[in-house]
Amino acid sequence: MGTMVGHVLPGTAFLTFGLWQLFNHIWLFALRPSSYRAPVWFPVRRVRHLELILVIVGMAIAILMELIIGPVNHQLFDDDGTIPSNHLHNFEHESMSLAMLVYAAVTIHMDRVRAPMRDTISQLVFATAFAQQLLIFHLHSADHMGMEGQFHWLLQTIIAVTLVTTVLGIPCPRSFAVSLVRSTSLVFEGVWFIVAGIMLWTPAFIPKGCFLNFEGGHDVVRCRTDEALYRAKSLVNLQFSWYLTATMVFVVVFYLQMMKLYPEGPRCVPLVKGSGNNDRGQFNIRDDEDDLEAAKGGFGHVGSMS
Repeated sequence: MGTMVGHVLPGTAFLTFGLWQLFNHIWLFALRPSSYRAPVWFPVRRVRHLELILVIVGMAIAILMELIIGPVNHQLFDDDGTIPSNHLHNFEHESMSLAMLVYAAVTIHMDRVRAPMRDTISQLVFATAFAQQLLIFHLHSADHMGMEGQFHWLLQTIIAVTLVTTVLGIPCPRSFAVSLVRSTSLVFEGVWFIVAGIMLWTPAFIPKGCFLNFEGGHDVVRCRTDEALYRAKSLVNLQFSWYLTATMVFVVVFYLQMMKLYPEGPRCVPLVKGSGNNDRGQFNIRDDEDDLEAAKGGFGHVGSMS
């Protein structure tokens, strides 16, 4: 990840994943707000597990980039079999990708075997992946003091929000607010990754008094004076604020447009034939509170996930 490409590519992946989740959660809520229940993932017509398969493919590529393609001369280990200091960050990034890959694989398997409480288990594994991501970024072997460290410190706040809302999704599956915040945080995490990649490795965007210096196998932003460093960090804080505001404006506009495109339809109350003492063929009203499971199939698909 210590390059522009290493930040922009995962950022694009998180942004795409976040937008997909955001669209489907708003769409699901717009259809039946009174019966909304948030799924962990959204099936797709013809290729039910496409979302999860893409996660697996993306994470596998990320692992290959970190462990095989990315390292200089493809030598991840020293002659004695230990991990050299300049490759610690590769294993840290690989561990985060592996956690997401495990989440997707476990979720596919749980769905195929129709395991009880599979949504809860998948949500728990998903939360664990973000907990690991937060821990690794907090204890990152890369620079914590410079401009890059400021980007990573602010990134941790986004991951923390995603982690908390993912955990809250277990006891509060009917809370649209929880799903909306989680989806928004995924979108913003992707945006922030992209911003970090561009701002940290584009010479024209390096703040005054700072420069790119090649260290530990990749370029790092260094500042000549403490004043220049403080200024650079302040600029990062301002960017975080501006992009957060822009993301929130986008989400609000997107939400309003989705509500116009998919207005709530009339609530159908299914009728079932009476049984027991009612032997005249009359119909009784059946409680349809949980019938929204049929809408859990995601965009362009109607099917049950549980």
